[in-house]
Amino acid sequence: MEKRHEPGRRTVLGAAALGAGAAVLAGAGQAQAAGPAERAAGPAARPAPAGRPDKLPVPLVVGHRGASGYRPEHTFGSYQLALDMGADVIEAGDLVPTKDGHLVCRHENDISATTDVADHREFAGRRTTKTVDGKKLTGWFTEDFTLAELKTLRAKERIPDVRQHNTLYNGHWQIPTFEEVLQWAEREGRRRGRPVWIYPETKHPTYFRKLGLGIEEPLAKLLRCYGRHTAHAPNFVQSFEPSSIQRLGKLGVKCPKVVLLDEPSVKPWDFVESGDPRTTADLLTPEGLKWISGFAQGIGPWLPQIIAQDEQGKLGKPTTLVRDAHAAGLVLHPYTVRNENNFLPLDFRVGKNPGDYGNSLAYFKALFATGIDGLFSDNPDTALLAAEEFRRH
Repeated sequence: MEKRHEPGRRTVLGAAALGAGAAVLAGAGQAQAAGPAERAAGPAARPAPAGRPDKLPVPLVVGHRGASGYRPEHTFGSYQLALDMGADVIEAGDLVPTKDGHLVCRHENDISATTDVADHREFAGRRTTKTVDGKKLTGWFTEDFTLAELKTLRAKERIPDVRQHNTLYNGHWQIPTFEEVLQWAEREGRRRGRPVWIYPETKHPTYFRKLGLGIEEPLAKLLRCYGRHTAHAPNFVQSFEPSSIQRLGKLGVKCPKVVLLDEPSVKPWDFVESGDPRTTADLLTPEGLKWISGFAQGIGPWLPQIIAQDEQGKLGKPTTLVRDAHAAGLVLHPYTVRNENNFLPLDFRVGKNPGDYGNSLAYFKALFATGIDGLFSDNPDTALLAAEEFRRH
């Protein structure tokens, strides 16, 4: 994703979805791939992690692609730092497939900005132009590489003009596979004596299905192998395409599922492909939210859908979305709050440098005051401090 307390709601994840899914909601080191013996005898023999969604704090903090305000996103350095900071959930995986069908964790299938692929002369001929969800892109794409080839690349900071300090870590970490993420979560869970919550996303699922590289089936298989497909497994699954969430449900994935919401005028790409006339604006209505509650337990709105901004970009008044979503039995985890001025409403910026930190603590608190159940942040430590102060008052 890229855009884009009420008294007594302490156990919202166990109770908010009554009638619409209450049964569901009642390291910096590089991880190593599992060997043949572990794959053959390990995951299937392991007990399912104990999820206890009702025990997650409200509002909860999701480390967006880890702690991507401090480390290159979707690396084990970023994931581990978010966990060490205390993030309640780690968004470990915008999932895209490789040419040979493995799921890897990247912001997009276009890896031009997030890896050093341009420095690899052997892959110069792989640079190409494609149309992904109606947008023409030129670069290098995961679906044109085998996993072994991708493992020769190293991750780098995606927005170096804003996060110059993060470039220190360029080249340090490989691209993680989702199976490596699951193994890392198991190891960290055993070490900490509690489950590590993760929040994977299916990225461009309709596009990949047309290429014969469907995401949902391998995702469901991996979740089953590691006991994370059950109603109380310690993970959420999310997608901007409602049909992807529906497909995961049909594949037996019972953990909490979340529909991500783009800007109001945008159509989910699966709607474009199927001829569904609805836009995101239709899904934001009480009728649209009721429809979502038939197969999902939450929504991931764009921040201005929670508190509108005026034409100048200053914060306005809260919308009715929190009230309407809760009335439909849905939790809300909006995205994405970042500390830098560049990403904050105009009246929360400090100084003129877009890379300097603004008054993000105040913005976090304003969002929490609307009654949201959690949010995504590139800066989990700041979000956790704001959440703690909010709960205290």
